[in-house]
Amino acid sequence: MKAKAFPRAFLIGVLATGATLFATPTLAEEFRCTGVVGPVSLDNVFVPDGASCVLDRTRMNGSVVVGNGASLQATSVSINGNLQAEGAASVRVGGFSTVGGSVQLVQGGTASIDRARIKGDLQFESNTAAISATGNVIGGNLQAFQNTGGASFINNRMNGNMQCKENIPAPTGSGNQSPSKEDQCAGL
Repeated sequence: MKAKAFPRAFLIGVLATGATLFATPTLAEEFRCTGVVGPVSLDNVFVPDGASCVLDRTRMNGSVVVGNGASLQATSVSINGNLQAEGAASVRVGGFSTVGGSVQLVQGGTASIDRARIKGDLQFESNTAAISATGNVIGGNLQAFQNTGGASFINNRMNGNMQCKENIPAPTGSGNQSPSKEDQCAGL
């Protein structure tokens, strides 16, 4: 099978800008993020196990998945799909980011979601380091279950329920607006 060649003008542009070109075959238009990505538009983004990814003003037409032991820092991003992390070392989203689906952070380390607009749910489950959500607008529920590193929820507004169960220690925070606050979240 013959490899596809890049047009000469494209290669000259890459050489002139000093950019590094990596060609890795992936399925479903998946971009493997292992460095810094600026204001470009991508389909799906995957942060490989143990890697570190910085997204700055990046637009994702699909979803973002963060691998085991990986770190994601996202500032002023737009994600049309979901943000999912299982076993991630660190996930930080801020700078008025938007997520068209849900955010699910499970069995990881530290996580903070600040000043984001999330159309679906925001869920923290079984994380072992500090987690926080501050100043978010959430179309669905905010849920925190079995986290053991401490949780802080401040000034979040959600259309769904705010539910916290079996977190040690119990979450802290104030100024949260929800039609229903349940269990450990009742006083927040």
